[in-house]
Amino acid sequence: MTAETGVQSESQHGSAPAQSSAPPHGAHETLEAEKASFFRQPKAVWATAAASVFAFMGIGLVDPILPAIAQNLQATPSQVSLLFTSYFLVTAVMMLVTGWVSSRIGGKKTLLIGLGLIVVFASLSGTSQSVAELISWRAGWGLGNSLFVATALAVIVGVASGGTSTAIILYEAALGLGLSLGPLAGALLGGWQWRMPFFGTATLMAIAFIAILATLPKTGPAARRTRFRDPLLALGHSGLRSVAGSAFFYNFGFYTVLAFVPFILGMGAYGIGAVFFGWGVALALCSVFVAPQLQSRFGDVKVLAGTLAGLAVVLAGMAVSAAAHAVPAVVVLTVVAGALLGINNTVYTELAMGISDAPRPVASAGYNFVRWMGGALAPFIATWLGETYGAPVPFYASAAALVIAIAIALSGRKYVQAHEPAAV
Repeated sequence: MTAETGVQSESQHGSAPAQSSAPPHGAHETLEAEKASFFRQPKAVWATAAASVFAFMGIGLVDPILPAIAQNLQATPSQVSLLFTSYFLVTAVMMLVTGWVSSRIGGKKTLLIGLGLIVVFASLSGTSQSVAELISWRAGWGLGNSLFVATALAVIVGVASGGTSTAIILYEAALGLGLSLGPLAGALLGGWQWRMPFFGTATLMAIAFIAILATLPKTGPAARRTRFRDPLLALGHSGLRSVAGSAFFYNFGFYTVLAFVPFILGMGAYGIGAVFFGWGVALALCSVFVAPQLQSRFGDVKVLAGTLAGLAVVLAGMAVSAAAHAVPAVVVLTVVAGALLGINNTVYTELAMGISDAPRPVASAGYNFVRWMGGALAPFIATWLGETYGAPVPFYASAAALVIAIAIALSGRKYVQAHEPAAV
């Protein structure tokens, strides 16, 4: 299957009922076949996945240098947290636009435009002379990220061999690898000079631009063009709406860990980078290897509720540890949180892609619009709560958000259960 036919088929035929993606009694055989084909992918898939790794590196890249940025640009933690907020806010809003763009100019051009914008704004971020300037460049970076990330998932699903589940696991593997390597690269480069991680990201994304240009076949406009309102209309489906709403509160917990923990560790760039490298490795391994096993054994509802509950307990433990200034406990709990986050990421993405009858790119756009809003709000709210009321409060607030996420997920469990394979 070429990229052109694959991407177009998502738009043309994505409106097939969601249950068609759930294998019947041959679920085990299908799963084995998908595992066997996991590594036998076209070059275009690996190029897009590698570019996705670099793109997701940009999220955690700033983690190890957050204290250094605050010190060098004379900013407070809550001001520095706006680096995440501006990035994710633009990403969320632009999710409503990416489908409109890619369905008119094709997936390849959309990917290249997104990568090009990231190269430009990551480079400009490295030249910032004030925190306000850096925040604005990160917003532009979010624009490029939205065009790339939303389209990359659709391209991988359209081009990959082995079925949708294999494609999603490939995408989640790229996400996990990027989130683990981002803090490591940020630490190695940021330990030298806080501006260098931004220039390093620009270089990596320029390499990804060349790889996509060389390996991904040309993709034309989709036969069915996406309208601006289609992602919002897709959220009219109760199942997709419950998954997106649950993911909104889940992301609040996710990005509280990512944005606030660096400020309470009391470490330099190398120490913070090492902690979040461990966090990212746990996330990547569990998203790829653990999540599918748990899903096949217990089903999505139990896995989602169980891991969200576990994550709420971990965050409450981080609150207690922060109050006691027990940094080693915070480090251990951060890595444990990464494992639970990895499982949840895979479950949420698979549900968003298949739970409704909307075309997958449209459903993904509506879902990502809602969930990235959670990522936009959490960093600022968490750091503000920490500055105002003390370090434990953001973690307690995030634990409460996860309880809400569980309640929303359970409210739509009949849709989730209908999506599950018959083997569960």
